Order: sequence, then C-alpha cells, then structure tokens
Amino acid sequence: MPDNSSRLVYRAPVPEDLEQLFAIFGDPRTNLFNPAGPMAGIEDARRLLGRWIEQWSCEGYGWWAIARRESPEQIIGFGGIAPLDYLTVRRINLGYRFAVQAWGQGYATEVGRDALALAFDTLGVPEVFGLVRPDHTASIRVLKKIGMQPFGLLDDVPGQAPSLVMRICHPTTVTA
Repeated sequence: MPDNSSRLVYRAPVPEDLEQLFAIFGDPRTNLFNPAGPMAGIEDARRLLGRWIEQWSCEGYGWWAIARRESPEQIIGFGGIAPLDYLTVRRINLGYRFAVQAWGQGYATEVGRDALALAFDTLGVPEVFGLVRPDHTASIRVLKKIGMQPFGLLDDVPGQAPSLVMRICHPTTVTA
C-alpha cells in the first residue's frame, strides 16, 4: 500500500459507493475508449460493485475506491489490480477509471504505481497486465510510464481493432 506521502487514499469498495460508481462508469466522457459505451443503468453498477465486493471477500484485494487524501469521503475513481480471464488464462490485470474532474492530474500513474507495489511487494505476483484500446494514447502513456511494455493483442471487440495487452514483470522474475 502507498506511504503517507501519497496524494490518494484507497479502500475496498462498499455498497454505499453505488451512486458514485454509476456516476463515473455511466458518464459518456469516461467511456470514450470503451467500445461497450457508458454503463446503461444503476443495476449494471450494482452488479459490478457486487463482483468487486465478492472479489475482495474471496481474494483479499481488488479494485479500490479512490479518493484524494484531503477529502477521503469523495470518491474520484476506481482502480487497482484484479484477476481477469483473457489470452486463455487468468491474469492479474491493472485498470482504473476516474471522474472527469480528476483527469490530467497524474492520478492514473499514481494508482498504477501503487497497484504494482501491492502486486509485487505484498502479493508476490510474477507479472501484471493491462488492457488498453489502441487509440487511447493517454492510458498507453500511463502504462508505459509505470514500466509496462507491449505484450500482444487481444481481439476482444468484434469489428474493431484489437486491444493492446501491456505487461510488466516482477523486478526479480525472469521470463522467457
């Protein structure tokens, strides 16, 4: 977990985060690079939140609810690491989504670095992946800034260019 100098605070999502989750995931602006588009309704948000809470219960980690240190009650985004099945195997995947007012302040990079510290230093996972749409230059830049490198492509959206798969290995892990 991040040290006390971090600008952000993280916690496991709770049922009371439902409205804020829907506000962020239902906003068309936060879904510009999401082929599925914005979340359609509050029930979709309730299902997603339920999966996150279940994942925390089973695994002891997952996507965080993210707030600024000076206003921890106001959620500005969600992100972190969680298992995701793709490329035929279960992988630890890094992701994030922020409210528009939190864009452009380096929070995605900070969350990415803190999530990698959790993955490598606490959980001891050998590698972390990130999926990003090929035209999402800001997220590609963030993933590269935190040390991720291109790994492959995932044809996950019919009729559209494949997603880029980025990867970073634990600093002491040697991979072929």
